[in-house]
Amino acid sequence: MKNDSGTVAKRYIVLVISTATGFITPFLSAAVNIALPTIGREFSMEAVLMTWVVTIFFLSIAVVQVPCGRLADIYGRKKLFIIGLLVTILASFLGAIANSVPLLFISLALMGMGSGIMFNNAISILTSVFPADMRGRVLGISTAGTYAGLSTGPFIGGVLTRAFGWQSIFILCGVMSVVLLALVFYALKREWREAAGERFDYVGSITYAISIVLFMYGFSSLPSILGVVLFLLGVVGFTLFARWEARTDSPIFNLDLFRKNKVFFFSNLAIFISYIATFAVSFLLSLYLQYIKGLSPQMAGLVLITASVLMAIFTPISGRISDRIEPRLVASVGMLLNCVALFLLIFLNDGTALLYIMVALAINGLGIGIFASPNTNAIMGSVEKKYLGVAAGTLGTMRTAGMMVSMGIMMIIFSLYIGQAEITPQYYPQFLTSIRTGFIIFTVFSIFGLFCQLVARNAGRALRSE
Repeated sequence: MKNDSGTVAKRYIVLVISTATGFITPFLSAAVNIALPTIGREFSMEAVLMTWVVTIFFLSIAVVQVPCGRLADIYGRKKLFIIGLLVTILASFLGAIANSVPLLFISLALMGMGSGIMFNNAISILTSVFPADMRGRVLGISTAGTYAGLSTGPFIGGVLTRAFGWQSIFILCGVMSVVLLALVFYALKREWREAAGERFDYVGSITYAISIVLFMYGFSSLPSILGVVLFLLGVVGFTLFARWEARTDSPIFNLDLFRKNKVFFFSNLAIFISYIATFAVSFLLSLYLQYIKGLSPQMAGLVLITASVLMAIFTPISGRISDRIEPRLVASVGMLLNCVALFLLIFLNDGTALLYIMVALAINGLGIGIFASPNTNAIMGSVEKKYLGVAAGTLGTMRTAGMMVSMGIMMIIFSLYIGQAEITPQYYPQFLTSIRTGFIIFTVFSIFGLFCQLVARNAGRALRSE
């Protein structure tokens, strides 16, 4: 199957694989989110430790995405994709038998690694196979798989948790991964290696992995002395990483993409800030609906579906529109809607009507649905083909880092207001204060993200006029 002469049927099999890949990771995340109170009670977790159930998953994704994006460009995207699937299957098995917090965290860490490798290569293979005038459309469909996972995850996760226990979520993800592996072996007959023969930067990869772990673990431990020390070590590590990458002949992270490509830089910055502002929404509302409103996991999942359904519906639509209208303009409209939704959620209290919450979720879902695929289209369309793996890795890292910072902010807020206590009725007032504080901070971030998206739009217009 060649990029310029492959059959339509084979191209669309690649689209199915990419969409299914995009489904699995957010499905697991959303399903585990809705099962968090059950998991927390089973293992007697306090509030801050519960946030690590989500954070360790995304931290592992962030560690592998940039190095594995470069590995895929050199050694083959299909090869790395298969490795990611195998790791995901192993992680699903471990999660299904997890009977302790350490084993649960190990399974989530492996699941994150496998998911990070899979996501990178699904996006870069898809971009390689389809022509530029169809990129927004197919990226929109693929991204819709992500939001389909988010929309079905809370409901299916709630049903599975109630009927079979939270371990069944991992079993289902394992089954889906096995089916996807079979489809890959059947359908993908060629390899993509635009940077074949180039050297892989091991020093940069190790420095990057250590730095991001120190940075995020330190961030999550603030304001403790240990947290400050680890956070600063992470910052120093990233500084050393950037200096090394600027000097090496074959970097895993091409800094010129940021220094010389303003569209790439500001579009990535916009998606990073967008995920900081919006990712913790489902986490917080899942806890709010079950603790404050007393809903079952299944009912809470049905409420949270509001946003994800609209994401799944509007992502392919906005992707198609971004093939005809400037994608950065479309993405800016989506970011503006996110600002409105987050502002509404600042006013949550124990008497807030479910209808109010669902309206805010609907605006949030519409905003993300309009923003996501045009932003991805702008990023992937701004680089040469030899850098598609790195671009996909950077995109994934910005997304994952945003998720981790979002959860890290809530870790800090929970530690300040609740401390090491479990979320029990006596701590509900502090819990509500934590939620409102979080949404104030996320609203400010969303406004800044809108500014970055508008800068990216102006940079794209200036580039076209040259």
